[in-house]
Amino acid sequence: MLTDTKIRNLKKKKKLYRIADSHGLALEINPNGSKLWRHRYRFNNRATMMSLGAYPLVSLFEARQARDKNRQMLHKGINPKQAKIELNPPVRATFEDMFHKWINKNKNQWSIGYVEDTIQRSNNYLLPKLGNLPIEDIKSSEIRNLLLKIQETGKLDMLKKVRSILNGIFKYSVGMDIIKINPVRDLPNDIFEKKAEKHYATITDPKEIPWLLDKLEQHEGTYEVRAALIIAPHVFLRPTELTGLLWSEVDFDDHLIRINKERMKTKKPHLVPMSHQVFKALQNLRNVNVDSDYVFPTDRNKNKPITSDSLRLALRRVGVGKEKMTTHGFRSMASTRLNELGYSGDLIEIQLSHLPANKVRAAYNHAEYLDERRLMMQKWSDYLNKLQDKELVSTLAYQQNLF
Repeated sequence: MLTDTKIRNLKKKKKLYRIADSHGLALEINPNGSKLWRHRYRFNNRATMMSLGAYPLVSLFEARQARDKNRQMLHKGINPKQAKIELNPPVRATFEDMFHKWINKNKNQWSIGYVEDTIQRSNNYLLPKLGNLPIEDIKSSEIRNLLLKIQETGKLDMLKKVRSILNGIFKYSVGMDIIKINPVRDLPNDIFEKKAEKHYATITDPKEIPWLLDKLEQHEGTYEVRAALIIAPHVFLRPTELTGLLWSEVDFDDHLIRINKERMKTKKPHLVPMSHQVFKALQNLRNVNVDSDYVFPTDRNKNKPITSDSLRLALRRVGVGKEKMTTHGFRSMASTRLNELGYSGDLIEIQLSHLPANKVRAAYNHAEYLDERRLMMQKWSDYLNKLQDKELVSTLAYQQNLF
């Protein structure tokens, strides 16, 4: 009999093959890697094969339930396949129908912001053109022309995102047996322009880093923006992950920032060990900011956090040009310097919350190497202090939990 672990480990082959479960239920593995549930039974002495949906959209438990329901009908002299047709006469699903089903299937796994962005992009670029069309009639040529129109506007980043949405909708539709082929999958990549790889301006020269840190402290705007700017070089977070920080994510007892997976780009929870410097800065903020859920609320509305644009503009106001340093550049600065200082690449990548390219490493625990990361983060903050000729926090004191 099948198990979820066994199913996940099944590999695609050059030819279609099936693995039996029990009582006629089997999982069909196609050459493209898709997995479809099939139920084989006999009715009026004739063998019949019935589709029960795609795995993992239909789980092993759900497939067995559907099979058992079919067996109950057979016991009553009813052909399950015919009963399904009579109960659910074929309806030609439109692209918009499948879009909404795809959204509903995935929305609980996505952040609210990602769901809203996906709906907005679909409303702008997809639904006006494809919404009313039967999804099975949409051809690769129509998808190609739609994407090329976006490319003509120069919005290459939008092109990539819209193509990803299309692929998700059609892949879901194949899995639900609404269509047979995903028209997006076979589009040739060479007809689309690729967006130039983005490199964020950063400062990595140890002689220039003190100048940058001094500039951050010169910010004369709101207390919250200034605090976020000063903390940013120490925590390796993406701008929105930092500016949206919640007090519920700050664990003073364990000296950890525990960021919810919904707020992470990787959709995985993330731990940031607090150096003594970050711990002290956040404690000071907590004493000032007692009436907001956000660590960095706006001056006008304590129920909203500052934005990453606030940090970007603050950098410009203190005289740090965009060609010199960006808000993303703090991460690159830490990564480059720590690598040059001899720290483990794996340790740095984990702390940056980069998903490993190696699939064997992709399932790492977010608490992996936590002790080593605690020490690295403290030494990094000490290093920044030393560059500024500030009082050095002893790593020995850190190791002995003296603070």
